[in-house]
Amino acid sequence: MSDNILEVNGLSMHFPLSGGAFRKSTSVVRAVEDVSFSVKRGETFGVVGESGSGKTTLGRCIMRILTPTAGTIQYTGKAQEPVELVTSDDSLLRTIWRDIRMVFQDPQSSLNPRLPVIEIVGQCLRKSEKLSGSALADRVSTLLTNVGLRPEILHRYPGAFSGGQRQRLGIARALATNPQLVVADEAVSALDVSIQAQTLNLMQDLQEQFELTYIFIAHDLAVVEHICDRVAVMYLGQIVELADKDELFNNPKHPYTRALLNAVPVPDPRKRPEKRARRGAGEIPSGGVRPDACQFAPRCPHAQDICRNSSPPEKQIDGVAVLCHFAGEI
Repeated sequence: MSDNILEVNGLSMHFPLSGGAFRKSTSVVRAVEDVSFSVKRGETFGVVGESGSGKTTLGRCIMRILTPTAGTIQYTGKAQEPVELVTSDDSLLRTIWRDIRMVFQDPQSSLNPRLPVIEIVGQCLRKSEKLSGSALADRVSTLLTNVGLRPEILHRYPGAFSGGQRQRLGIARALATNPQLVVADEAVSALDVSIQAQTLNLMQDLQEQFELTYIFIAHDLAVVEHICDRVAVMYLGQIVELADKDELFNNPKHPYTRALLNAVPVPDPRKRPEKRARRGAGEIPSGGVRPDACQFAPRCPHAQDICRNSSPPEKQIDGVAVLCHFAGEI
């Protein structure tokens, strides 16, 4: 059995833009552009970047909520041959979705307010395992207990719960089909800091208990450092750096990664670096404008003519994949 549960190769997701009187397609937004990576079985693979960097689109492509424009996504479950998700039909996807589940960013909007907890968490069990009545109630009660909620809430509605409790419901729903891979899209960003810590600890406990693999999408680097094993840094739809967590945080090699780390506030003045590297000025540009050059060049303090005129090749430096002309030199 392969050590990799997921392998993504050359993945791209383009959205056409239309305009004019006849709503003709005028250009495209390249939300994800030629992304490749693999996820090891049992690890927590982090994906970080600013808003608009393509993180959520990447997660939705993996789930096949969106059909990618190009590329391949191969999923290998336990004792299974690799399955190509991009070309899978709806019937096969319904089977695969038992193994690959998603926890959404906003627990308030991702839970149907008109359904009680037993239906929210157990709906997929009705369809996949044909459970009903007391068998369904027992199974949902067990799931609620696993995520730290009381079984007595089976017939309550989402509006009766706090944000942290609703997110636990979302996690319980994701675990209902005994998945192998969970895509967590900003799973704690909408929660208070104290609730974030509880939810992260819960996810780590569940990972150990159920042998889960996580793809953890986030913008909070402190959260990523706490929970992830490897981290991919995305900028304008591309992975600009991919490294083990310790290497990324202790020795970042891409200027954008350094800018992100320098933006993290440090409460204790004595622990702040004496001289911080200059941050990339400005905001992330539109994905529809993609010159044949380094995408970070307009914001990079180290940019030179070659950065503005040609796309950088991917370099491997000490086991780290970096998309930068001067990686290892700056």
